[in-house]
Amino acid sequence: MNAIILAAGLGTRLGAYTQDRPKALVEVAGRTMLEHQLRRLSSFGFDRFVVNVHHFAPMVTGYLERNRNFGLDICVSDESGLLLDTGGGIRKAMHMFGGSGPVLVHNVDIFSNANLKALYDTHVNNGCHATLLTQKRQTSRYMYFDAAGRLTGWSNEKTGQTRSPYPDFVPRQDMAFAFQGIHVLSSEILPALDLIETQAFSITDFYVNSCADLDIRNATFPLMEWADAGRPETLETAGNLVRDSYL
Repeated sequence: MNAIILAAGLGTRLGAYTQDRPKALVEVAGRTMLEHQLRRLSSFGFDRFVVNVHHFAPMVTGYLERNRNFGLDICVSDESGLLLDTGGGIRKAMHMFGGSGPVLVHNVDIFSNANLKALYDTHVNNGCHATLLTQKRQTSRYMYFDAAGRLTGWSNEKTGQTRSPYPDFVPRQDMAFAFQGIHVLSSEILPALDLIETQAFSITDFYVNSCADLDIRNATFPLMEWADAGRPETLETAGNLVRDSYL
């Protein structure tokens, strides 16, 4: 099974932690974020990886080389020339797989105890274009899904902004969820991604703008623990989750 690890962010939220290294090489509970994600994904049966890099890119490639790719099939998608954002990065990485089956996408700084094989299988069984791991939790940005689990729109609670391709979209009429930074995409979504003219673009924006034409659904698992290790104040929370569910 194919997996993309999005490691190319600048890591600015981590402040001093990323002054001399990329976010992917910041340690959580004694191991780098990248090692944790590779080991956990491989434990679920994912065996082909693309890791995208930008900030301190040679440090990531050197780290993988020194560790012999942790015995895994890993390719690097280098965005040193231009940071492609989440959408552009995913599009480039998916092409590196040659359209061979669905791809699980995992942000390098996201930690959870979710069963990622079950998420992948849910996506395959539904036969949709994309399946987003979501959770009922408080956030400033919500994604909305109808009774069938299909994406209908997005809102920013701080600014009051809403977006949807549906002219009659009204937030709160559908179910509001937080997107967890983990998702599965079918290779059939690539033609739609390729229609985006800009090299760099947000995958969330793409999902919202395309949800009337593409089958984009959510999946939520009960009793899921989750942590975003992209900020100094959340590293300890992520570390506790790692010690309970990763090591």
